[in-house]
Amino acid sequence: MVIFVLNESDAGERRCAATPETVKRFSALSPSPTILVESGLGVASGYPDEDYQAAGATIISTRDDGFAQSNVVVRVQAPTLDEIPSYRRGSLSISLLDPFNNRAALDAFSTAGVDAISLEMIPRTTLAQKMDVLSSQANLAGYSAVLVASEMLGKILPMMMTPAGTISPAKVFVIGVGVAGLQAIATAKRLGARVEAFDTRPVVEEQVKSLGAKFVKIDLGETGQTDQGYAKELTPEQIELQQKGMAKVCASADIVVTTAKLFGRPAPKIVTREMVAGMRPGAVVVDLAADTGGNVVGTVPGEVVENENGVRIVGTRCIEGTVARDASGMLASNLFALIEHFYDKDSGNFDYREEDEILQGCLIVRNGAVVHEKFKNL
Repeated sequence: MVIFVLNESDAGERRCAATPETVKRFSALSPSPTILVESGLGVASGYPDEDYQAAGATIISTRDDGFAQSNVVVRVQAPTLDEIPSYRRGSLSISLLDPFNNRAALDAFSTAGVDAISLEMIPRTTLAQKMDVLSSQANLAGYSAVLVASEMLGKILPMMMTPAGTISPAKVFVIGVGVAGLQAIATAKRLGARVEAFDTRPVVEEQVKSLGAKFVKIDLGETGQTDQGYAKELTPEQIELQQKGMAKVCASADIVVTTAKLFGRPAPKIVTREMVAGMRPGAVVVDLAADTGGNVVGTVPGEVVENENGVRIVGTRCIEGTVARDASGMLASNLFALIEHFYDKDSGNFDYREEDEILQGCLIVRNGAVVHEKFKNL
């Protein structure tokens, strides 16, 4: 196996798909694969080329050389359509792929005869937990959201008693108690804020309380979660009830963090303009669903916008990239675990075990055709 790890095409993507530590772990496999790293891969994450070389990687200065030599190509984001023809026929691409919204890439992989794994489609099972890129990155996104908001707030988060008087704690409202939401709650509590949280899944109430936060109860009727642990999509009537119930909490909050995403579909709009207008001047809203349309009406992906009342809405793309070193470390570890799971130690190649539930979940293109059940007939 020859693995090529290349730089990201998006200049705003600071994460990388391999670190010197994971290169060492690959080198410890027997037989060990050859690791090719494009020059400058880890610069934005704090990993110079010299560290990759010391770990056993070969630095590649010309991308075409990397494509020509490798049979496995690893990156964070999906390749652009003009990059895919450069891959060797019969090679394997591993990256985030957004397969529900990126059909053109699936067709391009098929035409090029390149197999493709989508990291988003890795099943949420106990066995696959160490490969779960979405969860590892969401964890950091929740943490980063609170720090970004606190820097912009103009107010400290903890209560502080001083000779000049007592400063009351900031109020943080977290909407959506998945991986990102739980980390946002935990981070805000560690910083001393008073935290409230809401989720359409009543089952998470105990998790919220275990972190010392208050669970906001809103009667929406029948709700629940999918077999993958995601919240089920609400009806328009339920969304209206949710918005009414959250409006009062938002009005008293200093920071609101929204985390509601529906994989493969636009994010639900759960915070209206009226709700934002009702918030106190100087409040900050961090929308972690900005890349998929946003949970907040008025979110602009990649920008911070301020309304006429002085409320700022943060639509930072890939907010986990603000802690790129750790985000890269976790993502690279997820990728290593995936490849190691399918590494054939006799042949030294990727073993396509068709019966493996992990591969069934994330392999999208194989032998020139879209093979995943959810996509092959679209």
